[in-house]
Amino acid sequence: QVQLVESGGGLVQPGGSLRLSCVASGNIAGTNPMAWYRQAPGKQRELVAGITSGGRTVYADSVKDRFTISRDNAENTVYLQMNSLKPEDTAVYYCKMGPVVEVTSLDYWGQGTQVTVSS
Repeated sequence: QVQLVESGGGLVQPGGSLRLSCVASGNIAGTNPMAWYRQAPGKQRELVAGITSGGRTVYADSVKDRFTISRDNAENTVYLQMNSLKPEDTAVYYCKMGPVVEVTSLDYWGQGTQVTVSS
């Protein structure tokens, strides 16, 4: 089993920044693709950003040039640096271990961290 624990969410004003962290622990074999998804009230969960085992990154169009995903393999941690935040970025953000753009039954998910962008 693998456990994912997110942190770093909170309330921020429009234009502000937050950095989310996701620490993986448990039975982890090698370097795995990781991703951040988010779900706003009344909406489906959507991919925000992902990073492959080799370090390639992918971003949703809505966050390109504002968000940056990175990883520290030695610490089994993935980060999401979020800049120039907008009210529409408000959502629960989830960390996922598994294929970046595909959701499978074998994925591991964290419990989520709330991000609220409001003045």
